[in-house]
Amino acid sequence: MTGRYRDALRALSARTGTALPSLIFSFAVLHEVTAIASLVGVFYGARALGVGDRLLHVAQTTLPSAPDQWSMEHWMRGQWKTWVAEGEKWAEKVGRRYGFFGYEKEPMMPVNPEDGTEARAKMSGRIAGDVANAIVAYGLTKAIAPIRIPLSMYLSPAFSRRVVDPVSRNIFRLFKRSPPRSS
Repeated sequence: MTGRYRDALRALSARTGTALPSLIFSFAVLHEVTAIASLVGVFYGARALGVGDRLLHVAQTTLPSAPDQWSMEHWMRGQWKTWVAEGEKWAEKVGRRYGFFGYEKEPMMPVNPEDGTEARAKMSGRIAGDVANAIVAYGLTKAIAPIRIPLSMYLSPAFSRRVVDPVSRNIFRLFKRSPPRSS
């Protein structure tokens, strides 16, 4: 880390009145919490509204015919297709590991890429409801990262002071050696 970044982080720590390790830990926790909350919220929202299949159909439509002509719509569709492909892999991985989204729970053994070709071939035509909703949740969670990151940064100092620091003080207090008592 260069000196400029180190100085900026120290200034942030001094301005917020929280220790830098605590700020970093708070940001990491909040970033993950916002990711999980958005995944769960979007999944159940898409399930309740029945929009998973429809949104995936939009993602599978073709891009504009002129590839040399850049547009926001072209970029958004390309990015959405990338997130859908990543989401499909993620949904299958999580589904098989934990038995979610209609997948059978598989034993914890390394999976060869060739093992799932039959299942992928069956799904490629039309993705089942919960899998489609999981893919949409994954994609939208990725899409709102520009909102989640600054939100996590903004809430980190308060989270650090109100949650992380008190919890860490109590944990350290448990392990702190008490002086021997004299009889």
